[in-house]
Amino acid sequence: MKNSTLPKPLVTFNQWFILTTVILSLATGLYFLMAFPLLAGVMGLLFKWNPVLIVARKFLSQPAGSYPQEDVAQLQFNQSIAVACLALALFGFYSGFVVIGYAFAIMVGVASGVALMGFCVGCFIRFQWQQYRYRRTSN
Repeated sequence: MKNSTLPKPLVTFNQWFILTTVILSLATGLYFLMAFPLLAGVMGLLFKWNPVLIVARKFLSQPAGSYPQEDVAQLQFNQSIAVACLALALFGFYSGFVVIGYAFAIMVGVASGVALMGFCVGCFIRFQWQQYRYRRTSN
């Protein structure tokens, strides 16, 4: 059975990767840079193989199990939000809807930055969704 958790340093590295590429993209106008975390995220969601996490894993100084762990199901939910926002940002920039590009790029950048500070927007959304489903079925 596959491990259902992931070491927190890998998650943090991925958040920094997303935030850095979004900032660099917006600062330089090289919007294609957002395609890197987008492709890594899509690969992680579809194939359970994220090249960013593979690289980051090489830098762990302790065994992976010795770090605080994050729930993979939650991370996949969060990654799907990031992938959608990055895809919509790139769509916006390359189809002439620059406002859409900026809106979604800023959203995913802010979400990554806030996650690095300790609040997970995706976790909050998923929790609220689960609560809604629970309340709906218990009535």
